[in-house]
Amino acid sequence: MLIDMAKKSPLFSGKKKAAETETGPAWRILIVDDEPDVHTVTKLALSRFKLDNRGIEFINAYSGEEAKRVLQDEKDVAMAFIDVVMESDHAGLELVKWIREEHNDRSIRLILRTGQPGQAPEEDVIVNYDINDYKAKAELDSRKLITSVYSALRSYRDIMEIEAAKQTQIRYREGLERVVKATSGLFELRTLYHFADGLLTQVANLLNLNNETLLLTCNAIDAMSKDLSTDKLHILAGTGQFASHHEQAIPEPIEKLLKRALQEQTCLYEDNLFVGYFPAKSGWINLLYMDNIHAIGDLDKKLIDIFAINVGVAFENLLLNKELEDTQSELIFRLGDVVESRSKEAANHVKRMAEYCYILAKLAGLDDQQADLIKHASPMHDIGKIATPDAVLLKPGKLNDEEWQIMRQHPAIGHQILGNSERPILNAAAIIALQHHEKYDGSGYPDGLKGDEIHIFARIVAIADVFDALSHERCYKPAWPLDEVIAEIAKGAGSHFDPDLTSLFIDNIEHFNKVRLALTDSN
Repeated sequence: MLIDMAKKSPLFSGKKKAAETETGPAWRILIVDDEPDVHTVTKLALSRFKLDNRGIEFINAYSGEEAKRVLQDEKDVAMAFIDVVMESDHAGLELVKWIREEHNDRSIRLILRTGQPGQAPEEDVIVNYDINDYKAKAELDSRKLITSVYSALRSYRDIMEIEAAKQTQIRYREGLERVVKATSGLFELRTLYHFADGLLTQVANLLNLNNETLLLTCNAIDAMSKDLSTDKLHILAGTGQFASHHEQAIPEPIEKLLKRALQEQTCLYEDNLFVGYFPAKSGWINLLYMDNIHAIGDLDKKLIDIFAINVGVAFENLLLNKELEDTQSELIFRLGDVVESRSKEAANHVKRMAEYCYILAKLAGLDDQQADLIKHASPMHDIGKIATPDAVLLKPGKLNDEEWQIMRQHPAIGHQILGNSERPILNAAAIIALQHHEKYDGSGYPDGLKGDEIHIFARIVAIADVFDALSHERCYKPAWPLDEVIAEIAKGAGSHFDPDLTSLFIDNIEHFNKVRLALTDSN
């Protein structure tokens, strides 16, 4: 490519001064001609040309092949003057065909110029080649040259404006689709941790960026304080350098932006940083910090605003669900504690059971929702013992046949208490209460179920219950050493317990023992 060197000559000494008052980048015009004098004359005739207060930048090529290389490298070339006869009789025509068909540029305005009109008849050229004008060099004086350029550049300008509007509509539509896709997934996330992690992932997808981000939450009452302390800003999740930021102090520059967003109650775009402000009706405010957003334009900001509204709704629903689930869980634990204290079982039995069941459920491949469900439902496994007489429940010795028949009624009683509910946790608890004494070989009670006839929740609880019962003191026995507990559970594989679940439990015993030690005699 030969960029116009004539700009430095005295002929164009006024160019710099004119550029200082221009309102936009110069229009880029490519001159393709094998005669240097044609380049010079064209530049001279257009030296003072302006359209929309924008001058001209000339680009030179002296053959059709050189012009192809130029157009592959240069962007935003508005128009080209192309000579027909250069390295071959039809080099200019071949260049036009290449521009439109191979280079696939339909926007650039093309004006063919020839010194030999008979070589390429005007009518044939206009009909067969996608050009915008065709001129004989002999007739193309300064006035006609300027007129042709005005016409071509106005046409190019209008095409660019239409294309920009079209692209904006496409981007906005695609952006809205990304918003819908991003936020729809958030409604399915049921825990605060997963919501926070999912939100940061979806923001990155929404903006097609890979940024450093922080998601925080703050109580609305605290946010109103002029002296808001950073310990009131709870970090939910982060990416990049903030991935493990939960226990660290928030950097001071970020802290100032977060507090400002809370005080002004709005999203902030400052320099290369963004702080999203997402209030929820429940009294909590979420804040999203993101850096390196130089690529975010006005459309992306609008998409963020729409996304923020949906995030608020999703977070609101999450908090409401969490409140309901926390209330249910607390009631379940309290009822479990009643049974625990009445039967004088080891302290924290139901809490350990819940953790054992969650770990084993995850190891068995259950999803997060199912693992959470068994964790919250398992403390109710022995709720039927509420109806068991103390003489049977607290008897230190072996039960006789009559007493044993009374004890064996507690699964059915527990199912009666918990059954017929529309709440998933209570439904799961009813199944667990009924089946947790069933055995894999069909020798259990109350219904003699075997194998996969026993719900996987009950199969998991059976292992967790025996593990905790054997490893802790009861009124009828002392605590067993861990190795003896493991041996007893292994012996029950295939008869009492699901063999696959038993293998998973024993292979990962260190996780269960860690819970046992942490919650033994703990307050």
